[in-house]
Amino acid sequence: MHLRPTFAAPLLTTLGLLVGSAAYAQVPISTATAGDSLSLETTIRSVLDANPSINALQEEVNQAQSRLAQQRTYLKPVVTGTASYTRIDPQVKLNLTPEQAPFQLAPNNNYDTHVAAQYTLLDFGRANAAIEVARSRTLTAADNIDVTRRDLAYAAAQSYYSILFAREAIRVQDAQIASLQQHEREMQRRVEGGVSTQFDVTTTQVRIAQAQDKKIDLQNQLRNQEVQLARLLHKSESAVVPVRGRFEYNPEAVNVQAALEAGAANRPEVKLARDNEATAAAQLRVAEVGNKPQLNVLAQAGGKNGYIVPNLNRFRFNTVAGAQLSIPIYDGGRNKTQRAEAQSAIKGAQARTQDTQEQVRADVLQAVNNMQASTARYDNSQVQIGQATDALTRAKARYRYGVGNNLDVLDAETQLAQSRLSRLQAIYNYTIGQYQLRRATGEQIWEAAK
Repeated sequence: MHLRPTFAAPLLTTLGLLVGSAAYAQVPISTATAGDSLSLETTIRSVLDANPSINALQEEVNQAQSRLAQQRTYLKPVVTGTASYTRIDPQVKLNLTPEQAPFQLAPNNNYDTHVAAQYTLLDFGRANAAIEVARSRTLTAADNIDVTRRDLAYAAAQSYYSILFAREAIRVQDAQIASLQQHEREMQRRVEGGVSTQFDVTTTQVRIAQAQDKKIDLQNQLRNQEVQLARLLHKSESAVVPVRGRFEYNPEAVNVQAALEAGAANRPEVKLARDNEATAAAQLRVAEVGNKPQLNVLAQAGGKNGYIVPNLNRFRFNTVAGAQLSIPIYDGGRNKTQRAEAQSAIKGAQARTQDTQEQVRADVLQAVNNMQASTARYDNSQVQIGQATDALTRAKARYRYGVGNNLDVLDAETQLAQSRLSRLQAIYNYTIGQYQLRRATGEQIWEAAK
C-alpha cells in the first residue's frame, strides 16, 4: 500500500496518542545522542516517583486502614477511669435524741473515684459486618493505586516512545532530503552542461522544500513530546528531558485465550469491580444485623464516701456490676429500606463487573487485531521498500541515459521515503499493540519495561 504525500498529518496525530517499542528492522539505528540519560525503565519509574497523585492515593489507603483498625476496636472492651468531687449544701440532719449530735444523712463533700469496663457481649455480628465493610474499602483504595500507576506508566511509555519515533522519522526525512539535495547538485551540473533545464532544478527544489516541511512538523512533534514528558516528570515545561533507546521489531506469538483469562484475573478494573461487589455485600450484612438485639455487660470498681455506717466521710471501696439488653422494637421501616438499598447496590455492582469483564475482553481482542494488522503492514512495507529502491535505481539510470525524466526520479525518491516511514509506523503500531495487550491483560508495564 503506497502512502500519500500527506502521510505526516495522520502520523503526527497518532504520534501523541499511541505507544510502542518499535523500530524499523534491518535498518541501522544509532542510539540516542550523547546527552541522553533516561531509558524506558528509568523514565517510567521516574514518572511514578514524581507524581503526587500516587502519594495522595496512598494516604487514602492509610485512612482506610485506620478506619479498619477503628472498627476492630468495637470487639474490645471500653475501660474508663473517673474521679469526681461534689459539694452539697445544705444536708439533712436529724436530731434523734437531745443527748446525741445531729445525724447527717449524706456528707457535704462527696468524693468518688472508680474504673469502669463495658463490653458488648453479643451483637449478632454487627461489629464484624462493619469490619468487613472497612476491609473491603481498604482493598478498593489499594486497587485504585494500581490503576493510577498503570495509567501513569502507560502515559510515560507513550511519551518515551513518541520521542524515539519522532527521532527515527526525522532520520528518514534527513535521508530523503540528503538524497534530493544530491540529485539537485547533479541537476545543476547537467544544466551547466546544457543537458537539462532549470525547470528540473526548480522541481527538485520544490520536493526538497516539501520534505523539509515534514521534517519541521516532526521536529515540532518531538519538542511537544519532550514537554509532555517533562510534565509527567513534574519538571519545568521548558526543560528538555533526554531519553535513550532503540526501536526494534520483536514479533511475538499471542495465546488469545490465555490473554483473555489473564485480563479477567489481573486487570485492576476487574479487581475494583469485585471490590465494589464485596463492599455492597458487606453493607447488606450490616443492614441485616442492624435491628438485632445487643447485650452489654458493665463492671465498675472504685472508692467513694457517703456510706452512713460506720463513718459518713470515710472513703470506702465499692463495686458495681450489671448487664443491659437492648431490643429494637420499631424503627419506622428504616432497616427495611436500608436492606433494599444494599440489595440494589449489589445488583448494580454485579452489572458493572459484567460490563468491565466484557470491556476487558474487547480490549484484549482489539490489541491482538492491531498487532496482526501491523504485522501484515510491516510485511507489505518491506515489499514496498524493495520495489521503491529498485524503481529509484532504474529511474536514475534512465534519466542518466536520457530516456527518462526528472519527475520519475523525484517520484521514486518520494515513494522510497514514504515506504520507509510506512515500515517505521508499522513497527511502531505493532509495538503499540504489544503495550495495549499488556495493559488489557493487567500486566505491570513498569515491570515489563525492564
